[in-house]
Amino acid sequence: MLVSMTGFGHGESGNQKIHVTAEVRSVNNRYLDVAIKLPKFLTAYENNTRELIRRKVQRGRISLFVSLQAADVADLDIKVDYEAARGYKKMLDDMKEQLDLQDEISLEHILKFSEIFTPIEEIEPDDEFWPFAEEAINCALDEMNRMRALEGENLAVDLLQRLVQVEKYVQEIKEISKNRLPVEFQSLKERIKEILQDPEVNADRLEMEIAILADRLDITEECVRFHSHVQLFRDFVDSPEMVGRRLNFLIQEMNREANTIGSKANNAEISHRVVFVKEEIEKIREQVQNIE
Repeated sequence: MLVSMTGFGHGESGNQKIHVTAEVRSVNNRYLDVAIKLPKFLTAYENNTRELIRRKVQRGRISLFVSLQAADVADLDIKVDYEAARGYKKMLDDMKEQLDLQDEISLEHILKFSEIFTPIEEIEPDDEFWPFAEEAINCALDEMNRMRALEGENLAVDLLQRLVQVEKYVQEIKEISKNRLPVEFQSLKERIKEILQDPEVNADRLEMEIAILADRLDITEECVRFHSHVQLFRDFVDSPEMVGRRLNFLIQEMNREANTIGSKANNAEISHRVVFVKEEIEKIREQVQNIE
């Protein structure tokens, strides 16, 4: 089962005293990269938080934001930064004078600058809050993973459809190659006759020439390996393990076989289909980058 590295999750928990909210986002990344923002008095639990994430995520760039506030907003005091308010008032007065505005500066205008208000939380650090934060984080991670799994299912459908198209092109390449063999062998015989006309022909050179030319005619080995890679890719798609790195490696191997077929095939029809194969492989590669 494929799992995408893109997802979002939200979780909440609390009691009569506090309310905890957790939001987590993930995007693709080669390794597990975690960024955490906790309330000041929960920073002692950062390692615990990282361990929660490691248990449920193997790869991706994870951003977790946890906020904690009093369940009753009446429990929060608000501090007014009068120095900042005076600064904003002066700025507005200067703008009014410079722009020759007629409107009066009012309290309503100053209230638009939220920076002048600072909430003073009456929540003190307390070990009893961590279980609620842990519950909220786990809920957010579970929701994110459900989204990642659903996206992974959609990716799997797309990838398997593209593999069918790739195999179709490779099968066409095999058929074209099979039909052109008589012509190529005739060309090989002509080449051998030319070499034999040289009185100083070297037997070792002749044998080497034949071996090189014959090898360039046969792309069976590359096609067989390509089909083997495709089958293994399908097996990985159905695997319960995290297979993003393995799929990426297989894509590289398929691309290598396509390049070899293209370099060996002295045929325009085959070359065109190799281009189509590589186009599909590139689309698959882009999708695979987002798989855990």
